[in-house]
Amino acid sequence: MWGDILLSLLPFAIIIAIWIFIMRRMSSGAGGGAGGQIFNIGKSRAKLFDQNTDVKTSFKDVAGLEGAKEEIQEIVDFLKTPDKYTALGGKIPKGALLVGPPGTGKTLLARAVAGEAKVPFFSLSGSDFVEMFVGVGASRVRDLFKQAKEKSPSIIFIDEIDAIGRARGKSNFSGSNDERENTLNQLLTEMDGFGTDANVIVIAATNRADVLDKALMRAGRFDRQIYVDLPDVRERKAIFEVHLRPIKKDDNLDLEFLSKQTPGFSGADIANVCNEAALIAARKGNKSVGKQDFLDAVDRIVGGLEKKNKIITPDEKKAIAYHEAGHATVSWMLEHAAPLVKVTIVPRGQSLGAAWYLPEERLIVRPEQMLDEMCAALGGRAAEKVIFDRISTGALSDLEKVTKQARAMVTVYGLNEKIGNLTYYDSSGQGEYNFTKPYSEKTAELIDKEISNLIESQYQRAIKLLQENKDKLTELANVLLEKEVIFKDNLQKIFGNRPYDTPEVVFNDVVDPS
Repeated sequence: MWGDILLSLLPFAIIIAIWIFIMRRMSSGAGGGAGGQIFNIGKSRAKLFDQNTDVKTSFKDVAGLEGAKEEIQEIVDFLKTPDKYTALGGKIPKGALLVGPPGTGKTLLARAVAGEAKVPFFSLSGSDFVEMFVGVGASRVRDLFKQAKEKSPSIIFIDEIDAIGRARGKSNFSGSNDERENTLNQLLTEMDGFGTDANVIVIAATNRADVLDKALMRAGRFDRQIYVDLPDVRERKAIFEVHLRPIKKDDNLDLEFLSKQTPGFSGADIANVCNEAALIAARKGNKSVGKQDFLDAVDRIVGGLEKKNKIITPDEKKAIAYHEAGHATVSWMLEHAAPLVKVTIVPRGQSLGAAWYLPEERLIVRPEQMLDEMCAALGGRAAEKVIFDRISTGALSDLEKVTKQARAMVTVYGLNEKIGNLTYYDSSGQGEYNFTKPYSEKTAELIDKEISNLIESQYQRAIKLLQENKDKLTELANVLLEKEVIFKDNLQKIFGNRPYDTPEVVFNDVVDPS
């Protein structure tokens, strides 16, 4: 009888024994690895940097970004010498949010803070809070702030905070418990809830500030929003100086020239240019990195890899040459269009040909400037019409560009007389349009008509310009067919000096429809 009972209990005993064995293995980490520590799943995954940690990045390594760097330095200074500020009645800020396009140096600034601050620095990503288990994210937030408070004054850096900081109540159609919202609620409480007086500063970075919850953005949580913008020409020169330190470059390399050749480039793009130039120079067997290597690197990054094996028929090559010559001719004739630097009909990436310009870096743009740019962008298709009396699919990227620009003029910037001083742009983060259009069907028809009129008027303007200069357009296209790559001096020989030269690369390309 007892034997039968023991025999029936044996499977349960075996299951319990196996479960205990597995739990012990997991709790021990299977050799000490953090991935197996199931009992530590609610613990923070933040990496701690302090004065004993070898962090080599400093503010000297952060070129440009003077305004952002000044505010970040002030936060570090506050933690080092709080009496300097509190003596006047000031309070330590709770948080600083770094906002800006990708590659502008937000994480680099945080690394510089870790290198400069003589206080504990906790670094982690927003996705480190997210887990499949309910309650883990909130538990990790609590544990993170507990550790930070124990070592206060301290700094917490959360990279890509939009992973947990998205506005609550949106995109949750299931009605179920949202683990991300619970994590955000805990973060809000820790940053400015009841009894949060510890000297802990939270620095966060994101390129999606428009989707963040309003409660996270209010004063008392992220007191400061620091916009880290793309560098201007002066800042790009300073960034080149930093990234060229380890590179063996020519003694006569002009950094001023390089900074003017790279408008719109972020700090990460410039680092990529420097690295690519070094690789190109090494491939050529050069002893140092020269000016041409950097120009080739810019071409490689902007236009893509050169496709030497792409088969192009003579007729297609001729059409591409006239298309690119059309861009060059129209831009040379217009006052506000960006001056040309180089035209090529060598296929790169998805483009069959390309024209590089050095646009003036403007803070505000006037209607006449936008119209001239649209006209220059349509110069390629206009040249095809003037020379061959037929058009092709090669103007795809040009049409996309001018359509976006015309739509912005009409619906965003209020630059259209018939629509008036109205904008349908929503800066609260919902994008240009919500689920429903913020205007009537009649207005929608008017918008479509005005966008079409804008584009067609500039297309006709480009055709007129090219008809008046058809002989010069043909001469330029023949030079381009012969050399495949032409520069500004080739245009000067044909057209004479351009009276509106301005210092600064928009990339107009002919897209291969295949």
